[in-house]
Amino acid sequence: MRNPPPFAPFEWMIAWRYLRAKRAEGGVSVMTWISLIGITLAVFALIATLAVRSGFRAEFVDTIVGANAHVTVYHVTRADEAGQDTRTLPDYEGMAEAVRQVEGVTRVAPLVKGQVMASAEGNNAGVEVFGIGLDDLKAIPRIADPETGRGDIESFGEGLAIGSGVAMELGVGLGDMVKLISPNGVKTAFGVSPRVKSYEVRYIFTAGRYDIDRTRVYMPFDEAQLYFDREGVADELEVIVENPEQVETYVSAIAQAAGTGALLWTWQDASGGFLKALDMEDNVMFVILSVLVLIATMNIVSGLIMLVKNKGRDIGILRTMGLTEGAVMRVFFICGSFTGIIGTLMGVILGCLFALYIDPIFGLVNWMSGGGAWDASIRGIYFLPAKLQLADVMSAVILSLGLSFVVTIFPARRAARLNPVEALRYE
Repeated sequence: MRNPPPFAPFEWMIAWRYLRAKRAEGGVSVMTWISLIGITLAVFALIATLAVRSGFRAEFVDTIVGANAHVTVYHVTRADEAGQDTRTLPDYEGMAEAVRQVEGVTRVAPLVKGQVMASAEGNNAGVEVFGIGLDDLKAIPRIADPETGRGDIESFGEGLAIGSGVAMELGVGLGDMVKLISPNGVKTAFGVSPRVKSYEVRYIFTAGRYDIDRTRVYMPFDEAQLYFDREGVADELEVIVENPEQVETYVSAIAQAAGTGALLWTWQDASGGFLKALDMEDNVMFVILSVLVLIATMNIVSGLIMLVKNKGRDIGILRTMGLTEGAVMRVFFICGSFTGIIGTLMGVILGCLFALYIDPIFGLVNWMSGGGAWDASIRGIYFLPAKLQLADVMSAVILSLGLSFVVTIFPARRAARLNPVEALRYE
């Protein structure tokens, strides 16, 4: 007589009957539901955490590379004729043209930078001024975004472009005047006189980063040269590359094009410590949530052990009817793995829905907490992002199913090795 193939229809039929059996019939439906709910919540928590982790990192990196230089080129500090150290680039146009020829470089912009005090309507704020050309300003994605910017960026040459945080701090809007006060002013017989000049606000941007919107002001490049006494020179070059995530591959070629004495500072150098800490936190969270999934799947073991104990008589009868150890083992393996599969599927659905509808969910949480659930001044960005990635979902699915299958093997083997004589002795 030919043996039936593994996972034959009758094995599925027996397993399904055991799963839906009532407590009076020796079933463990309550334990099955507990296992199902536990796995569902564990997988949901894992996918939700992975989605928020990916979204936060993507948004954080995007706000950096979308509003800052991917590579900053500046010169070695040296003493000028007056004996003071300086970092200016005298031949910034020639250096910029040489860097533009590097393969993978998409934009090079000379900058003049300085820190000043901004004053308006009796309010004061410390800001960092970036002197930049109009075309270069329009090429910065996070600054020139028409959906978040206010005003006419084309009129930038007639005034200033300021961050929304600066505008709120100073209490100004489009068309208002802002006074910039620099302590490095004109030397007189009575000491250094601060440099003071008023400009009209022509454009207000929101880059998506609290520290940028709160401190940054853009000024036309020619005007910045006059205001900061940088006539004929620039402070640094802002370099944008095609693939900012692989910025280190461009460093050598850019340094060679910039010439002797040039120093480079990438966006990863500036934010690398935070990104490494974020990656470490991600790994720790994944391990913790993996333990949570393991604990949830252990309920399957408890339920199956109870099921094997209650179904001892049935196992003995099935064995005497000719059912092999392998068939009995597969029956109980199906019982346990089916719970893991359904729980994983429900967890994936809940996790994906959470990631897709995180904005209204976060809005509700923020409203219930009185508006203090997210502090942009601490976290840098203004909202809680989520990015659903197939790799994250698959890692959660593989982890949950793998653990569910593994923990099911032990009680299933115990059922298969049950001696039918011992099982039926007292029946």
